[in-house]
Amino acid sequence: MSETRAYFHNIRDTLTPNTQAFIDGQYCDAADGAKLENLNPATGEVIGTFSHCGVADIDRAVAAARRVFNQGTWSRAAPEYRKEILLKLADLVDKNKNELAVLESLDAGKTITDCLHEVGTEAPAFFRWYAELADKTFGKIAPTGDDALALIVKEPAGVAGAILPWNFPFLMAVWKIAPALAAGCSIVVKPAEQTPLSTLKLGELAVEAGIPAGVLNIVPGLGETAGQAIGLHNDVDTVSFTGSTEVGRLFMRYSGDSNLKSVGLEMGGKSPFIVLDDAMINDDLIEHAAMAAFWNGGQNCSANMRQIIAAPLVDEFMDKMLKRVEAFKLGDPLDPETTIGSMITAEHKDRVMGYIASGKAEGANLVVGGDVDGPGHFVAPTVFDGVTNDMTIAKDEIFGPVLGVMAVKSAEEALEIATDTDYGLHATVFTRDIDRAISMARKLPCGTVSVNGFSEGDIKTPFGGYKQSGSLARDNGTEALEQYLQTKTIWIATQS
Repeated sequence: MSETRAYFHNIRDTLTPNTQAFIDGQYCDAADGAKLENLNPATGEVIGTFSHCGVADIDRAVAAARRVFNQGTWSRAAPEYRKEILLKLADLVDKNKNELAVLESLDAGKTITDCLHEVGTEAPAFFRWYAELADKTFGKIAPTGDDALALIVKEPAGVAGAILPWNFPFLMAVWKIAPALAAGCSIVVKPAEQTPLSTLKLGELAVEAGIPAGVLNIVPGLGETAGQAIGLHNDVDTVSFTGSTEVGRLFMRYSGDSNLKSVGLEMGGKSPFIVLDDAMINDDLIEHAAMAAFWNGGQNCSANMRQIIAAPLVDEFMDKMLKRVEAFKLGDPLDPETTIGSMITAEHKDRVMGYIASGKAEGANLVVGGDVDGPGHFVAPTVFDGVTNDMTIAKDEIFGPVLGVMAVKSAEEALEIATDTDYGLHATVFTRDIDRAISMARKLPCGTVSVNGFSEGDIKTPFGGYKQSGSLARDNGTEALEQYLQTKTIWIATQS
């Protein structure tokens, strides 16, 4: 990266971020004037205040979304039109990537390097991919006799709600907005209350791209106010939620207590990283193991924090992993040299430190890591060995940089431990035997299995979880469109 710390600090010092809600094509205050503070988690300093939307604001946003949906200026427009507008939006995100990345870094404590990749590379690619898919979604004709013509057509579901997490704020917004708009839906988006700024900027870019007023609405606020209001709203047709399993359960209840809207859930995980006894403990494996655990400070639902290693390989694995951990650099997230940012809040840091204390109390061996003194909410990359499957750190989703190494005697024991969890989002398997790789992949009950490398796939592959990690809905791939489409049969009687 050619840009320097000073370059990104200069952007920070000249920012004038949008802090109002974006409803019906315009920025506006909450109806009651309420505001929330957002803090820079890397310094603890107040960034500013932003609109705190409540029920009245959600009602207004949903009404705007319904009005424009019924008018058909987006929902019934030619798919080539939606494609053209989404391609313009992709270009505008790319053009504004540095400002968006700095907003994201300030809000979330994420490294500027990660923010630039997610905002400047992945997000425009998502808009472009779904833009190109808008005019390539086909229905079917069912076989009939000569007396009928049976058409099976796909139509936009209506008004969508999107509830976003704080760990990948802008990218998760795009994961939901891009397929929803490509399908022809209108959408009401609630960013996480900790990280609204980059998503709010998207409203400005949507206007510039030419998206009709009311198609995209962004309503910052608390989950128990704005989020709940979306979940309970009788004129929202479908909701896509990414966040904790605990809150995901609430959205299922909200659906049952309202209009039985469809709910797509992508929730927590406790994902295993399995190294079988024929694997080679080389630099590539260690890099994947380290990033599986410590990417984004471990604040990642698919993080592989349970690293299940064949017993003969544990010593070599630990020796190389500790050397890799030493190379991580904590510090100013706007410095391109920084490789791990801060925890999102002081409360979350305390939660992570509580798990570290639990690991020590329950008999795991703390090898390296823990608290970091000074401003901000930093936790150093932490490694335990001697972890057993009955320990709290082996069972709970920590959502912080806490890796636990578990030695196993066989592939069967590795599989038994890996599957002994309520979650089923992701798993990684390292082996040089393709038959063992395929066997493990088929037996692991999770939405993504990555072989010989930690990966969530790419834009073309669906992402979601089994068990308490998700619902049948998926983000990414053509499958993501299914959350925002409904199927209609048109049966036409014909005269012979």
